Order: sequence, then C-alpha cells, then structure tokens
Amino acid sequence: MEGKIVAVVPMRHNSERVPGKNYRMFGGKPLYHHIIRSLLSCPSISEVVIDTDSPTILADAEKNFPRVTLLERPEHLRAGTIPMNDVLMNSIGQVDADFYLQTHSTNPLLTTKTICAAVEQFKQNFPLYDSLFSVTRLQTRLWDGLARAVNHNPAILLRTQDLPPIYEENSCLYIFTRNVLESRHNRIGERPMMYEIDPVEAWDIDEELDFRVAEFLYKERDV
Repeated sequence: MEGKIVAVVPMRHNSERVPGKNYRMFGGKPLYHHIIRSLLSCPSISEVVIDTDSPTILADAEKNFPRVTLLERPEHLRAGTIPMNDVLMNSIGQVDADFYLQTHSTNPLLTTKTICAAVEQFKQNFPLYDSLFSVTRLQTRLWDGLARAVNHNPAILLRTQDLPPIYEENSCLYIFTRNVLESRHNRIGERPMMYEIDPVEAWDIDEELDFRVAEFLYKERDV
C-alpha cells in the first residue's frame, strides 16, 4: 500500500492538571519537541502538522521546526471539553492525505522505530483493517464496580502471567483515513488493528507525577 501519510499532533496551550506541560522543559527541551523529532525522523511520514491554540508553541515551532505545518486552532475548538474527533475534523479539512497518523506531545518516550513499525504493519494489512490504534497489554486481575471478575475466575487462582490479556487503548498512536473519521466521527474504524506498545514507551503524561516519572524514564533510557 502506498499513499501520503500526514502526522497530526494536537496541543492545547493550557493544561488543567499540569500547567503548560506541552512546552514545559523535559530532558533539556520543550516537551513537544520529543514527539515532533520522532515523527520527522520516520521516512514513512510525508508531513508533520501541529494543531494548537498556543502562541508559545506556534512561535517556538516556527523557529525550531521549519518543515512542520502549523495550524492555529479556531476559537470554537479551544475549550478542554471539545472532543478530540472534532479537533481532528478541523485539522484534516486543511491538510490533504491518504492516511492520517495522530499522536500526542504527552508521549515523549514514543520512538521513531515504533512509529515506523506501526505504519508499516498497517500499510501491509490495509484495507483488511481500516484503521489502527495502539494498546498496552494488561495481565492482572480486573474487577468491575459490582465486584464481578472481568478477566478471571476467582475460584481458579492463575498466575497473572497466565491470565488472558486485556488491552488498554493508550492513545499513543492512531492511523485512519479521511473516510473513517468523516463517516464515523471517530478515529477508530469498523475493522481496526490493535498495535501493542511497551508500557514504558507508552507512558502518558496526565498528572504532575506522570511528568516526573516520564522524565526519570527518559534519563534512564539515555544512560
């Protein structure tokens, strides 16, 4: 499968739980620099797009990433309550591609190798699969809110490594077509492929503690 792949990275200026996290210094560079560099280093990706309402990111990206396309997010899509799919609809309306890859600046440990491997696996299996989303494997005893076992039989105490895995959507990577997003208003199509990512690499920054742990993991990886 051939076709133009555009990577879209949506970023907000403000963050409720970790103020300014997208441009906060992380490993000696603003946080968002890490994912942008990983995307630019993947030869399968034709173009990288930043969609943001942040004047700080727009000015910094213009200076540091001249190859990146910058989209200033319109006012009506800037609230934190706006669904990501609405933001992406606006993005893909301004940049043409055969396939779109979406990721986040809050996944700074995601590597070029993993991004490229996910793209290649999707390309080899399209159109059997119409989209891809990344997951993290869970093998632990899960219960629902009514104290009912989800993935195990409490009467049979298996080792956790012997439990059938359940997969968590980790939001690191999505690959989809314009048709999937427009017809379903969702990044995930009717026939999605799951792509497993190591939990350390998939670490997401949502809280202050996440930021500190991610920075520790980043420094340890580079030792």
